[in-house]
Amino acid sequence: MGIYLNPDNENFYMSYNEDIYVDKSLLIEYTNSRLNKANRFICVSRPRRFGKSTDANMLVAYYSKGCSSDLLFHDLKISKSKSYEKNLNQYNVINLNIQKFLSKRKNIDEMIDLLTRLILRELKMVYSDISFFDESDLALCLNDIYMFKNQQFIFIIDEWDCIFREYSANKEAQEVYLDFLRDLLRDQKYVSLAYMTGILPIKKYGTHSALNMFDEISMLDPQSLGKFMGFTEDEVQKLCQKYQMNFEEMKAWYDGYHLKKDISILSPKSVVSSLLNQEYSNYWTSTETYESLKVYIDMNFDGLKDDIIKLLAKERVTVNPGKFQNDMTTFKSKDDVFTLLVHLGYLGYDKEARKVYIPNNEVVDSFVNSIEESHWGSVSESLKNSIDLLEATYTCNINLVAEYIEKAHLETSILQYNDENALAYTIYLAYIMARNDYIMVREFPSGKGFADVIFIPRYDKPAMIIELKYDKDADTAIKQIKEKKYFFGLEKYLDNLLLVDINYDKDTKKHSCIIEKYQNR
Repeated sequence: MGIYLNPDNENFYMSYNEDIYVDKSLLIEYTNSRLNKANRFICVSRPRRFGKSTDANMLVAYYSKGCSSDLLFHDLKISKSKSYEKNLNQYNVINLNIQKFLSKRKNIDEMIDLLTRLILRELKMVYSDISFFDESDLALCLNDIYMFKNQQFIFIIDEWDCIFREYSANKEAQEVYLDFLRDLLRDQKYVSLAYMTGILPIKKYGTHSALNMFDEISMLDPQSLGKFMGFTEDEVQKLCQKYQMNFEEMKAWYDGYHLKKDISILSPKSVVSSLLNQEYSNYWTSTETYESLKVYIDMNFDGLKDDIIKLLAKERVTVNPGKFQNDMTTFKSKDDVFTLLVHLGYLGYDKEARKVYIPNNEVVDSFVNSIEESHWGSVSESLKNSIDLLEATYTCNINLVAEYIEKAHLETSILQYNDENALAYTIYLAYIMARNDYIMVREFPSGKGFADVIFIPRYDKPAMIIELKYDKDADTAIKQIKEKKYFFGLEKYLDNLLLVDINYDKDTKKHSCIIEKYQNR
């Protein structure tokens, strides 16, 4: 048992022993199916706090000869797999957390030298009878072991991409690192399996795209691993039942990463924190801070800021992720910025439609904070006014409501008005802070038609039916709400229900508002 060669299972044991543990052990069935095959190279990228290191530690605990892990796994799902016993603790494992090596040295060359010497020290303790040809070259040493002992290795590499984050502008250092990984892993018979995990997919870098033997699994393309990229809705629903928390509320805050038609995942860190604290809040992005997001959204490529406003207004924006260079500095268009934000978890991605969207309340919170700090003029002002707009609506202050909606319109071309559908986006933007207290539903099926926007309260706030009119009489919407009985389906809120008419006059370019408290008779 060593630190890097054939480690123990302590790291996974600590995760397994947490108050909340979700069984993702069937990932092992997938990696078992790749052992000693041409497709034995796997690179999994996903955002921080989405369980990457826990999965890596699980694979170490399962494969490493340096421990006995049957007691850890015998109650987990993988224990029912046909491949379970055959591979349990049967492999030489080399486990590397690149971030830890990088933090101990001043440059890439020194880091690679340290990594090589530490691993070789453990190799020499196990294979003391081998005379290594070149102790400065880790790949050659491992080839010596394969030649003399016919033994292979499984590589589990965590934080593999930290070089591209901490040395983001140093292309020479990146090349040296990629060369090292290529020489260590590519076309090497001693590699039985290589599993790398990080935030970014493999860097595209001319001839140094030399890690193309890896099967890349990401938030853009999860392939068959979607259910392992985070907590699934089924898993979270069971946890909510156990901890007596509202599943729909949990989804509103942390769901929205729709990786497949039938798979949507939630942020594991946030779900666990919410369950343990018995409170819905921004947990995941508080570990990153919104400062990093601020840097990217301030890059106004091709009207990127305008598109972010559309995203906040619940629109989806078309993106071409194919040109992204898989780093944090090479940005040639807004597509590159949006693609990075998908990898960082700030945006969801609809692969079929090739569109991005803001996935949940937790991420909306980070966008709002970032925009307010960036001082985006009237946009920042509108977001800050959102809470005051809610209060003005509750008190039926129609002039103030109209004024705030006016400001949300921004007097720009970002959200051009030509119909009631366009007006709805402005309403979403203006009422953005309502997401904490309401479920906001477009075209809610009620009575004899569809209400434009329904605000269904989660707590003790009034329900609201907002009907939008483009160039109509001021009271047209209120009449329509009553005549078509748009309050159908909201019966339990009738004692605390507001009917809101918002109209836009295309000639005067002004908004007007009428608000009535529903009289339940």
